[in-house]
Amino acid sequence: MANTKRQLFIKRRLRVRNKLRKVNAGRMRLSVHRSSKNISVQLIDDVNGVTLASASSLEKTLGVVGKNNVEAAAKIGTAIAERAKKAGVSEAYFDRGGFLFHGKVKALAEAAREGGLKI
Repeated sequence: MANTKRQLFIKRRLRVRNKLRKVNAGRMRLSVHRSSKNISVQLIDDVNGVTLASASSLEKTLGVVGKNNVEAAAKIGTAIAERAKKAGVSEAYFDRGGFLFHGKVKALAEAAREGGLKI
């Protein structure tokens, strides 16, 4: 029986996340979620189970409300980088979830790297 797109996405997300956890034990996780209308990112401490910082295209202060394009993703990447610095985090591992590292996800990661976050 064929898998649905959602089932394939979940399998891909779990495969990526589990491989990254094995390699990057002790580091914070920069988790990305992309929907058809918005994009968001969280800096998560898996040991303590807390979110240290987050940024989303839903925030009015970033000026990208209702936009889901590469430019909006770049602004969110720079915002999460500066919020991570405020939280005292200089390096994290990039958890793309089940999304391909292309387009918006790639723009967000590159902007976070330019902002000073070591990914």
